[in-house]
Amino acid sequence: MKRPKRIPKTKERRATALAGIIILQALCALFFIGDIITDFREGGHLDDLHLGLEALAAVVLIWGVMFLMVELRRLLARMGDMDAGLMVARGQMAEVMDRFFDDWNLTEAERDIAIMILKGLDNESIGQVRRTASGTVRAQATSIYSKSDTHGRAQFVSLFMEELMSGDFSAAGAPDDHQPHTTRASAHNLRAE
Repeated sequence: MKRPKRIPKTKERRATALAGIIILQALCALFFIGDIITDFREGGHLDDLHLGLEALAAVVLIWGVMFLMVELRRLLARMGDMDAGLMVARGQMAEVMDRFFDDWNLTEAERDIAIMILKGLDNESIGQVRRTASGTVRAQATSIYSKSDTHGRAQFVSLFMEELMSGDFSAAGAPDDHQPHTTRASAHNLRAE
């Protein structure tokens, strides 16, 4: 089974590029400020076109550095918020999976196999990972499908996809509610479709 290529971390690259531009602009601003100070020491006046353009360039560069620093700060804050949200979603999805597994009374071995099925491994690969025969894995998978009231791998995975796409993870965190958002009735509806 081929794994998809890693998605490049574009936001991290964007933040690094933005930081590089900020440093380059700050160096340019320092150069122009130093040149302006040198020109003033040599008797330059603000009404001189050359000195006026350098002063304007220095002011614009300083403004650009400040603007980019604010933008970089916003970008880093957004990245932090997205990472935190992703970690929460991962944790809540794990809780949802545990609720399903508890509801179906899966054994530890069945739980392991169910997780590997959800990750996309086939029976042979699961057998290699667990160091068991693929026939044993097939029998345990059949037991999982029976307990979950599904008719195969695709329908089993679709139960979790439905839960993930519903975006309603509140049931997973409620102490009194031991039923996941998707119920056995949903499995019957999926099978009917």
